[in-house]
Amino acid sequence: MFQYYLIYKPFGMLSQFSREGDHQTLADLDFTFAKDIYPVGRLDADSEGLLLLTNDNFLKTKLLEPRNRHTRTYYVQVEGEVTDEACRQLSSGVNISINGKQYKTLPAEISKIAEPELPERNPPIRFRKNIPTSWLSVTLHEGKNRQVRRMTAAVGFPTLRLVRWSIGKISLADKKINPPKPGDVWEVTSKEAKLFYERTF
Repeated sequence: MFQYYLIYKPFGMLSQFSREGDHQTLADLDFTFAKDIYPVGRLDADSEGLLLLTNDNFLKTKLLEPRNRHTRTYYVQVEGEVTDEACRQLSSGVNISINGKQYKTLPAEISKIAEPELPERNPPIRFRKNIPTSWLSVTLHEGKNRQVRRMTAAVGFPTLRLVRWSIGKISLADKKINPPKPGDVWEVTSKEAKLFYERTF
């Protein structure tokens, strides 16, 4: 029987069950998963937000196959007052380095947003009174290693905080008990899980 779980991955946690150094892992969540449940894709330790775990290999293939280009939306706090020109560049695609090679990102949906209602990060980002910050909504149709961070750095606005808000048509707002908080785990049905790879455009 296939099972599907969503988690709000906390900052500092690895997207895996096996131990690695002093990092927390998915095994530290207050939930017991069956042994055949694994994460689909990953979020870096310094990123937060929505992560899917399942034993459904068909769904894993659907989501990890690059040609399917399912959407992922991130809320991104960057250093500085982000400009319209930077947003335009990010939307059109920017050159980033992946494994030492230049890569131009696919067109993305980028918009400046007000600070979203998110739980405080633990630990909080470093606050510098004389340097403002901005928030962006970034929707990608691909998932290169540390792509969002590389993209914002390429246009001069380093990422300070990165939260994956949604995958396909499923978001943290869909959690049955709101507001969601880091470490939360909740199960979804197979019908709901299909919304992960339904395109939002």
